[in-house]
Formats: sequence, C-alpha cells, structure tokens
Amino acid sequence: MPRFTVHVRDEWLTVPCRDLSCTVQWLGLEALKRYIKNKPDNGGIGSVQETSFYVRRCQGQGLLDADDTLEDTLEDNDFVEIGVGKPLSPERSRMLLALRINVLAKGYSGISLDTLHQMIEAFNASCLSYVPEKGTVGASGDLAPLSHLALGLMGEGKMWSPKSGWADAKYVLEAHGLKPISLKPKEGLALINGTQMITSLGSEAVERALAIARQADIIAALTLEVLKGTTKAFDSDIHELRPHPGQKEVAFRFRSLLDSDHHPSEIAESHRFCDRVQDAYTLRCCPQVHGVVNDTIAFVKNIIDTEINSATDNPALDYLAIGVHELAAISERRIERLCNPSLSELPAFLVCEGGLNSGFMIAHCTAASLENKVLCHPSSVDSLSTSAATEDHVSMGGWAARKALKVVEHVEQVLSIELLAACQGIEFLRPLRTTTPLEKVYDLVRSVAKPWIKDRFMAPDIEAVHKLLLDQKASY
Repeated sequence: MPRFTVHVRDEWLTVPCRDLSCTVQWLGLEALKRYIKNKPDNGGIGSVQETSFYVRRCQGQGLLDADDTLEDTLEDNDFVEIGVGKPLSPERSRMLLALRINVLAKGYSGISLDTLHQMIEAFNASCLSYVPEKGTVGASGDLAPLSHLALGLMGEGKMWSPKSGWADAKYVLEAHGLKPISLKPKEGLALINGTQMITSLGSEAVERALAIARQADIIAALTLEVLKGTTKAFDSDIHELRPHPGQKEVAFRFRSLLDSDHHPSEIAESHRFCDRVQDAYTLRCCPQVHGVVNDTIAFVKNIIDTEINSATDNPALDYLAIGVHELAAISERRIERLCNPSLSELPAFLVCEGGLNSGFMIAHCTAASLENKVLCHPSSVDSLSTSAATEDHVSMGGWAARKALKVVEHVEQVLSIELLAACQGIEFLRPLRTTTPLEKVYDLVRSVAKPWIKDRFMAPDIEAVHKLLLDQKASY
C-alpha cells in the first residue's frame, strides 16, 4: 500500500493510501485528523473540515494543487508538508504585495514589464490574495506565502477586495476589470523568491514599536508623578557622563514633561522636601531602560529600511522583540508599585472601597501574564534543515517576525494598563494637579474611560486606551 510521509507543525506522520485517485486535499485532511487525534486540545486546530491549509513538497517547496490526484503528483513514500494557519489581514497582504512590487521593479528578478504592471493594477484596486500567515522558515525565500500571493494574481485560490470581500480570485479580478497574470519564462521563480513576508511583518513591528516607545515615556512620567518621584535623576549633566543617544533623548523627554517653569507640577511641589532618599529603579532608571529600547528599535529600523529597498532580504527581528520587551517588563513593575499600598502610599489596588472591590488587582495580573519572556527566545537559534538538506541552515525569520509583532502588541497592552492605573492614581491626589502636558494625557484617557469607583468590566477600558495608543494619541 502506498504511503506518504507528512510533516504537520512539529510532527512527522505516515499516511497510507489505498486509492491513488484520492486528491491532495484528501491527504491533507487525513494528515490533520491523525495530527489532532492524540492532542488534548486538538493541537490548537478547530474543526478539520473548516481548517485552511496548504500542501507542498518538502523538497523544492513546490505547492500542490488541492484538486490534483495523488497518482499524478506524488510517488510512494514522498515527503510533503502541511501548512496550517489563518490568512494575513487584507492590510498585511497589501503591504506584502507592495514590497514585492518594489523589489521586482528594480529589474534584477527577470520579470516582464507587463506582469509588473498587472501586479500594480491589482495593488491599486486592492485585489489581495489569500496568504496564510504561517509557512516560511526564511531560507532562500518566503516561498509558500509568496506562492499564495502569486496564486491569487493568477486568478486561482481566493482574493479579497473592498468591493467583493473574500471570493474566488478569478471573480475578484474580473469584478475590477483585471486579467489574471499569465506567467512567462522565469516569472514563476521571480514572483516567489524573496523574503517580503518577513520584511512586511517586520516593518509593521518596527513602526508599532516606535510609536509605543514614544508613548511609554509619557506613561512612565505620569506614573512617576503619581508615585511622587523626583526629577533629579534626569538632570542633563548626569546623562552626559554616559551619553548613549537613546538614554539622553528619554531623559530630555522626562525633563520636558516633568520639570518646566512654564507648567509646574503641584504634585511635585507637595513633596519637594520629603525625606525619601531615592526612587526605585523602575522610576529613576527609565532613561537607561527606555533609552536602550529606542537604540535597539533605531538599529532594527535601519536594517528594515535597507531590506525594503534591496533585491533580497532577511531582517533579524529577534533583536527587536528582546529590546522592546523591556518596555513591558519595566511597565509591569511600575503597575505593581501603583497597586501596592506599601510602595505607593495610595489605596490598595487603586480603589477606595476594598474588600468586595478588587480594583486593579486583576489588571496587574493580566499585565504580568503576557508571555513576552517566552516569546523573546530567539527564533534564529532554532534553525531546522529543509529542502532535503540543501537549505540546511535557515533563519526562521517568519516566526521571528510574527513573534516580534506579538511582543509589540503585548507591550502596547501592558502600557495601556499602566496608563489606566496612573490616571486612577491621580484621582487620589486631587485637587493637586500635575504638569500641563500630563494633565492633557489624563484628560485624553478620561475621554474614553471614567474613574474607577467600584468594580466593573475592565476589558472595554483597556481596549479603549489600547486604541488611543495604537492611534498615537498619547504622544507629542
């Protein structure tokens, strides 16, 4: 009986087949059934029949048509791989297409001008292919994702457009008056041999990291005010003695937010002559921690900028994930200080009527639970041999890019919780006011989330503040 060896995520499975007239689609479904059979959570896969997947050869990475028969496409004991995952959002698919066009337009890939123009027309009409978010190891290219990108442009598979939603690609193109691409010599390879999947997701991660890093300084400054910290640690003379660019920039931003004659803080004035010796690291060392994050983001941004405008690319996003994670790590510790009455001189968990009201206790637990430390394990150290060992040392760049995005998202969420908690802390210091710019940040938060009097469903507040940070509202 013919057998096929199928790689599904982390397992190799043997699938026997009595009838070679069965299709590639049947092989994929059978492999997924065997994969989830002994998994306590179905291996993270829902209904097999509703799961989107693709099948490709392990050698050469060629995609197999789901409707082709096994007799016509595979030989006994062939090795194939199943790719499982949800598709990129239309916005991310559009970015992927834009970067691929940019690379092909340089003229080094052996593609005709007609085909390039057809890709540009599809981009302008937002006709976007169905591209699974998983399936690349970042070897000689993001072959599987870019194959899906090309598949839609050829009028096969599925596409999305604002006019049609998700539909068969040929109908989406037709609805926009576009013709499917008909490949000329060399163009199949030209369309799929690149790492724009890594670069497009990496670009988003860098841009979001830049935005949240700028806002992290403002959020931390507000927390320092609530916890009655001093601004002396941000003195410019101190930071000239250790003049890392990011550190100096963050110290300057803290001074401009907290220590200005034009908008003095009543809160700061209220404890000017207190007997506290020094603040905790999470307050006084923000320039050192936030600063090196800024330097890391700037370094990765330079790599991404180069990769976007290169004929080939392979950005290292492990470094970004590790760097930007520090913003969440130090933010979570500041949330702890805000919630802990022995450290904050504020009511426990930032709520007046304790006991039945848990205040920000669970919000802090949520911030602490986000698994950035696990996600910061470098993908590049987990290289696996693919393509019959011809690609025997690969970057795992696709996983690095997805992880970096997830880490940035977690950082945004942790800082959203800190911002809510800091604004809640302000309530207990009234009628004293902070500086003018920080009062504006307080007003911004209060426009979407009212003060915390008694326990209520907190998720909408966190999501509303998260939206403010995504829109870069808490910035200047």
